[in-house]
Amino acid sequence: MFDVEEFVKETVEKIKKEISGKALIAFSGGVDSTVCATLVNKAIGKNLVAVHVDTGYMRKYESENVKKLMENIGLNYHFIDASKEFYSALKGVEDPEKKRKIIGEKFIRIFEKAAKKEDIEFLVQGTIAPDWIESGGGLRDTIKSHHNVGGLPEKMSLKLVEPLRDLYKDEVRKVARFLKLPVSERQPFPGPGLAIRIIGEATAERAEIVREACFIVEDEIEKAVKQGLMEMPWQYFAVLLPVKSVGVHGDKRAYGYVIAIRSVHSIDAMTCAFSKIPNEVIDRISTRITNTLGDKVNRVVYDVTNKPPGTVEWE
Repeated sequence: MFDVEEFVKETVEKIKKEISGKALIAFSGGVDSTVCATLVNKAIGKNLVAVHVDTGYMRKYESENVKKLMENIGLNYHFIDASKEFYSALKGVEDPEKKRKIIGEKFIRIFEKAAKKEDIEFLVQGTIAPDWIESGGGLRDTIKSHHNVGGLPEKMSLKLVEPLRDLYKDEVRKVARFLKLPVSERQPFPGPGLAIRIIGEATAERAEIVREACFIVEDEIEKAVKQGLMEMPWQYFAVLLPVKSVGVHGDKRAYGYVIAIRSVHSIDAMTCAFSKIPNEVIDRISTRITNTLGDKVNRVVYDVTNKPPGTVEWE
């Protein structure tokens, strides 16, 4: 049985021995990176520098909220807006594996540059078990190359530290609750962000579309949960599909993108079942998306695929 208190105690002591000097942590503001940052902060204090990178593929208000979180938990942090760099690096790229690897390497190069300025030797990541399991290696098939595992470049100047590497998501949440962190129940958000919720080329324009659609899906589902209409899903978001369909906007012909709603229940991210969202909630989501993005989106569909055979994210 997983002993949370013992894990925290042993991990903090292990980090003290593993990290000599300063360390940089890749801080997304999710459960994994926040738990990881808190443990390392306990071990080395102000020698930890948290770096949050706005890739241009963040959710609506995401980076602003992450800044507040870093301040609230007392982290020494830096914020980097690298959206133009990421948009440029992903120009013309459609293959999901290439996307993940480009994003993974881009993160590392940005972290290396930030670390060099402050003479930092160690890079801390909130990698957890499903990340390296799905990334393949050995006898394991590559399901998807997680940016923080399969997306790492062969050569990097920083030494990697991954305190949560052997934990599953449910165990990380237990640690977050034990540490009384405000993000303990927060839904997962992938490191590559909205870039893998855009099927095909992840342009800045498409990122804006899926960003708004994701915000609407999250907002309407959270409202429905508060109203007692449904259970809180484990993860819920929108996906922008690489197809267009004919529709009607006002009294004119429209030719717009298709948005897919994805909402699942899971415990450890290794398997999941699609959420049974009430029809009235799906109706609200669909109506709001098409009203808000009517000149760009004119059709909304609902994904009813479990994992397996699908994965939580579409890419």
